[in-house]
Amino acid sequence: MLPAGSNWHYFAVPGIEAEQFAPSRNKVVEKMIEQKPLAGIRVLDLSRVLAGPFCTMNLADLGAEVIKIEIPGSGDDSRSYAPRIPNSGDSGYYYSVNRGKQSVTLDLRKPEGAEILCELARHADVIVENFSPGTMERFNAGYERLRAANPRIILCSISGFGQTGPMASAPAYDIVAQALGGTMSITGAAGGEPMRCGVSIGDLAAALYAVVAVLSALRTRDTTGMGQHLDIAMLDCQVAWLEDALARFSATGHVPGPIGSRHPSITPFQPFRASDGYFVAGCGHEAIWQRFCDAIGTSQLRGDRRFATNTERTANHAELESILARHFASNTRSYWLTRLQQANVPCAPIATVDEVAANPHLQQRQMILHADHPDFDGLIVPGSPLKTTGANGVLNTRSPALGEHTGDVLKRLLGYDSAR
Repeated sequence: MLPAGSNWHYFAVPGIEAEQFAPSRNKVVEKMIEQKPLAGIRVLDLSRVLAGPFCTMNLADLGAEVIKIEIPGSGDDSRSYAPRIPNSGDSGYYYSVNRGKQSVTLDLRKPEGAEILCELARHADVIVENFSPGTMERFNAGYERLRAANPRIILCSISGFGQTGPMASAPAYDIVAQALGGTMSITGAAGGEPMRCGVSIGDLAAALYAVVAVLSALRTRDTTGMGQHLDIAMLDCQVAWLEDALARFSATGHVPGPIGSRHPSITPFQPFRASDGYFVAGCGHEAIWQRFCDAIGTSQLRGDRRFATNTERTANHAELESILARHFASNTRSYWLTRLQQANVPCAPIATVDEVAANPHLQQRQMILHADHPDFDGLIVPGSPLKTTGANGVLNTRSPALGEHTGDVLKRLLGYDSAR
């Protein structure tokens, strides 16, 4: 059945009445809507902390059965991270990236642990791990052994620098990827200290590329019947997110550096300070620039040669910023945003996290979720931005207790009895 309150829109097909596609009258379409895209796919998640868990959480959101393999006693490192959830001591960090999973405790350092993993691999489609390169082989559970157990298995290995290359064995965290990938050198105030991005984009980029790689491998397997080993490096992904920085360097010979919050190629495209707070606005082409000038009462800027085109505005950004700073200081943020919105100029207040949580648009789109926790009903976590036809239902927001599903999974998949 469709979730209560859902709004479904149907595309018109020539020669066919739209009502023929109504779920209540077409069982095939209803089944397509109810079934999530990755229903029937089983993922073994050996990863911990962020890059791997965020990848597998997205796979779970898309309908995959995700079985998280954790070390007995302590589990995923992030189970010990702040903030602590009131009344329980559980980690809010862990809850943010492990919803919808099952937890099985298994010590892969012991031969019997690796043996059980290989048995589980026979019943799985995907394995995701983010150990240092070579660790799976030391566990006697490398790709060759896993492939021997199940030729269709897809192993996704996420690491700092990849499975090959001179840096493959070096340790890495998000901040290392941001630093070596160039991101920190172009982030922050002009002339200021290097700055890490406020969220862990080194991990998150790797996680999302891993999702893409897994989906691609599943599609390839549909054709070939064979799995493969996916090699995702945090550093590679960070460099892929440099946008046009490499092109700017190679085209101009100038090494990009931090320039604050403005855009290196588009002006204006940055925060502005009103009399009572900050907001942002951007003018990506000339028509928006003209509407921007008219909306804020500076039509004379449209005829100023210094600002006639985006190229000139970017070259003379300091002069334009000085003019706009004085102008915007004369009235409130609400006043300017109202005028810009009426002129269809992209703009927004700079929201704090509590304002994000209270945003009715995000709430309506199920991006602000109240996590299912047995001891605390006030925990808020981000929802899934993947709005596919089959994945728009209510997400399983519960994260598992350590080892909660060990017995069930081993009985269900491997036929173990309670004694074993």
